[in-house]
Amino acid sequence: MAAAVLVIMVMTIALPQDISRPWPNWVLPVLEGLLLVMLIMADPGRISKRSTFLKWGTLSLVALLVLDTLLSTVLLVDQLINAGPVTQSAGRLLAVGAVVWLGNVIAFSLAYWSLDGGGSVNRALNPDRSRDFAFPQELSPEVGSDSWMPKYVDYLYLGYTNATAFSPTDAMPLTPPAKSAMTVQSLISLVVLGLVIARAVNIFN
Repeated sequence: MAAAVLVIMVMTIALPQDISRPWPNWVLPVLEGLLLVMLIMADPGRISKRSTFLKWGTLSLVALLVLDTLLSTVLLVDQLINAGPVTQSAGRLLAVGAVVWLGNVIAFSLAYWSLDGGGSVNRALNPDRSRDFAFPQELSPEVGSDSWMPKYVDYLYLGYTNATAFSPTDAMPLTPPAKSAMTVQSLISLVVLGLVIARAVNIFN
């Protein structure tokens, strides 16, 4: 998770100023750095206790990343509709679209990781509690061991496949929050990929 947050911090700083947010550029990297610290504290590799502050703090910052993904998508669509500066170069447009799309994948993978079963701490301390996603290893015991538990990479793959296939592939959403989150993510991905690629093709032509 730490590596994913570092990547999204770099992307936030690297995003061209044509996609300007209504707050200073340093705000999001600082908040993302705070999220990084809280993730490490919440899941240091050996989970032994719950912390309500870390749980809700992590959820709040992950929600902020998801909202920023939504905002970046809206701002990019506005640039496409109004023929903003970023749309004048196919290469630049594809680069910005890739940054927004990858941010979508990482932000929602962290959201899934924080949502499923109440978060990593609850999953580790209470593995029998109800879950929001069903992975193949859990549905078919012969595929995975009895002690198998999803790690962050499993949620990253879930975020990636949902952003490319616009639907679940291996892990199935079981609860309304999980289904709602996957719907929003696939819609964002569909808008970004569809509009950006269409505009880039027109520029090339």
